[in-house]
Amino acid sequence: MESSFDVLGIDPDADDTTIERAYRDRIMEAHPDQGGSVEAFQRVRRAYERIRNGETKPPAIGEPSDPNQRHPPSRVEYLNYEVLDDFGWSIEDDDLFRKAHRADLPAEDFGRFLVRPHESLLEAAENRGFAWPFACRGGACANCAVAVLSGELKMPVNTILPSEMYERNIRLSCNGMPLTESMQVVYNLKHLPELDELQLPPRPFEQACMTD
Repeated sequence: MESSFDVLGIDPDADDTTIERAYRDRIMEAHPDQGGSVEAFQRVRRAYERIRNGETKPPAIGEPSDPNQRHPPSRVEYLNYEVLDDFGWSIEDDDLFRKAHRADLPAEDFGRFLVRPHESLLEAAENRGFAWPFACRGGACANCAVAVLSGELKMPVNTILPSEMYERNIRLSCNGMPLTESMQVVYNLKHLPELDELQLPPRPFEQACMTD
């Protein structure tokens, strides 16, 4: 069985710098725009996540391979960033979600769903029938960025968001796992001007998902 270290082409005792460099190199090689494929890209991403989560050997039979499966379920209240301009709202408004509740928005723009312990925020949205934006699913672009207004979202991989955005509670939904029983998030932040240079073309990934 090929280990995560084999996927990244490094030794099991590699230091953090070597792991990060190998991940960046492999993730770019595997990117569909660079001649790779969605499957290869996701394989590299999963290998990196397992190493960061403490993998030293393949999990035993019956043992969860993903430590995030131990996270509690979380009730997430969501709001589409795209509707803020329509109502003259700001993401900084203290009562933003109260306003959204009174506005009678359609389900794709505002509502709640439960994120199960094994799901990322993006996976949970998709599993409930919502089409949230994404591109790489590997923590290497900002297409899936969300603003966390309450609660906590853990990202095992982030090679794209600068520290100032992280301090503003901007997170990635593709690999973000809720750590709190409830959360409030604003999704569709791809429309934020400061994220423009951190995004990838979504087309190869969306096509692959449509043909799965």
